Amino acid sequence: MSTPPAGSIEDPESPRRPRSYAKGVARRQEILDRAIEVFAAKGSEGTSLRAIAEKIGVSHAALLHYFGSREELLVEVLRERERRHDDYQTADDRRAHDEVVGGMVRAAHRNVTVPGFVSLYTSLLAGSLEPDREYSREFFATRFARIRERLSALIRIGQEEGGIRADVDPEAMAALVIAASDGLQTQWLLEPSVGIERSLALLELILEPGPAAPPKNSSRTA
Repeated sequence: MSTPPAGSIEDPESPRRPRSYAKGVARRQEILDRAIEVFAAKGSEGTSLRAIAEKIGVSHAALLHYFGSREELLVEVLRERERRHDDYQTADDRRAHDEVVGGMVRAAHRNVTVPGFVSLYTSLLAGSLEPDREYSREFFATRFARIRERLSALIRIGQEEGGIRADVDPEAMAALVIAASDGLQTQWLLEPSVGIERSLALLELILEPGPAAPPKNSSRTA
C-alpha cells in the first residue's frame, strides 16, 4: 500500500488537516447559527431537509455533509440553543429554593418570544417516541436525566437549608417540574392565553415549607 504524499488530505501528519478540520467546524457552526435564526421565527414547519437548506441559504449537499439527516440537524439546533441558554448549568446552589422552579420560569419567559422553537421542541419530543428515532430519543432521554439530576440536587440543598419542605421527594418533584413545564408549553401552543409563568409559579407554593404536621398517632385533645 502506497503512502500518501506529504501534504495530502489523507496524510494524518499533513499541516493542512488541522486547518481543514477547523474550517469544517466553523462551517458547521455557521449552519447551526443560521438554522437557529430561521427556526426561532418559523419552526421546522414539517419541511424536508432540502427545503430547510433553501431557507438557511446552503446547498442540500452541504447539509448532508455536516448533518446526516433532517432529524439530526433539528436535534443539533435544539442542543446548540440549549447550550446557549442552560438555566440550570449555572444555577446558584446558595439559592436552591429559588432555582428549582425559577429556571423553568426563566426558560418559559424566554420561550414565549420564540414560538418557532417551542413548536420545534414539542414536535421533536413527540416524534422521538417513534421506533426509528434513536437520535432524538437519546437526546431527550439524556436531557431529561440531566435536568432531573440537577433539580433533585437543588431540592435536597433547599431542604437542608430549610427553604424547601422536607417531605417532598426530590426525584419525584424534579420530574413533576419538568412535566409541568413541557405540558404547559404544549397548551400554550394551542392556546396562547395559557399563562405558563403564572402556572409554574404555583409549584413554588408546593415547595414552600409549611407548619410541621402532627404525628400520625398523636392523641387529640378535647
